[in-house]
Amino acid sequence: MSILSDWAAYLRKRQAPMADRSHTYRTRAVILRRRNHGDADRILTVFTPNLGKRLLIANGARKTTSRKAGHLELFNHASLLVARARAWDIITESVTVDSFLRLRTDLDSISRAAYICELVDAFTAEDDDNQSLWSLLLLCLRELNTDSAVGDLLLRWFELHLLSLMGFQPQLFHCLGCGGDLQPVTNYLHLHAGGVYCPRCGETLPDTEPIMPEALKVLRHLTRTPWRKIRALQLRQSTERAIASILHRYLVYVLERRLKSADFLNRLRLAPAADSRISQSK
Repeated sequence: MSILSDWAAYLRKRQAPMADRSHTYRTRAVILRRRNHGDADRILTVFTPNLGKRLLIANGARKTTSRKAGHLELFNHASLLVARARAWDIITESVTVDSFLRLRTDLDSISRAAYICELVDAFTAEDDDNQSLWSLLLLCLRELNTDSAVGDLLLRWFELHLLSLMGFQPQLFHCLGCGGDLQPVTNYLHLHAGGVYCPRCGETLPDTEPIMPEALKVLRHLTRTPWRKIRALQLRQSTERAIASILHRYLVYVLERRLKSADFLNRLRLAPAADSRISQSK
């Protein structure tokens, strides 16, 4: 028995360093959302390249003396050292990789970044890694931080590529009914069916709506084109409003709920018009 006991002790000793190392892990993360917890802690919803979405706790992050707090701001891209725990894993160290300062100082950029992060949060489950989505998220945050003028066009491009990555891309190239190629004419959109019907298949169907050739053309172009070839694209206001409406309503249908950040974006767009009407009435 003593030989067996000695052998078991030897094995435990050999395995201990590996077990210790597994108690912590390093990861990069974008801070999607945060909420206060207890007297001084914060619970963070983060998205990572290899671990997917995670809920982590930053103990003492709300204290003025906390060294972690400045690295855990909303939208920050940070490098984290995390300790495994029974409930939420604990952030023990944090270092900023990209601070995205514009995304915390410019209202338009803040609202668009919040919208992007809310969509990523809404479409992902915990621990479901998606390297392509990580790359898409970082690309869009960096673009917004560099040039706020790309704003709404970037959001439309992001929405379509997010839908594609998550398996919800609408069918924009072939008729949902007959399967034929969609022609540059007025076709028929069916949001609940997730795509477009040709005139012959769609004009008598309930719950369809006409989609103009220009709007369909732009949606298709955004779907299959990398951002570097999109960023200089100029759209007519009517086309921009049409594709924004289509994608907003489709996202609401897929998620089965409205997005708070989308509603805020809409109010922000309406604010200048309201201010203009007020000034004209004086």
